[in-house]
Amino acid sequence: MTKTSPQAVTIRIRIAVGENIAMGQGKADLLEAIGRTGSISAAARELDMSYRKAWMLVDEMNQCFPSPVVTATKGGLRGGGAQVTDLGQEALARFRRILAKASAAIDVEVREFRKKLLR
Repeated sequence: MTKTSPQAVTIRIRIAVGENIAMGQGKADLLEAIGRTGSISAAARELDMSYRKAWMLVDEMNQCFPSPVVTATKGGLRGGGAQVTDLGQEALARFRRILAKASAAIDVEVREFRKKLLR
């Protein structure tokens, strides 16, 4: 059995639609990076992720919503680009609020749980 430090404990929340994950921490981070960089490939590099993986995550998110959360344009003289849509911004903000509320609601229990873990 590997010992782990209590600081390594994490709680993960994912919002699923059927078998697909509409939003989780990794997808939220990807949306933020796309918003900063204006590019799926630049966001992938920033997150140390392959372009293919990032594109697949964006595609899965886009399939979970009634309209895209990320739109992309093909390359040209200045290259392509990507933009987080208004729906994507709203989904991201709501997900961050869900995380904050969930964290606040379970904070005491998580701290007590951590005390019981191997150090």
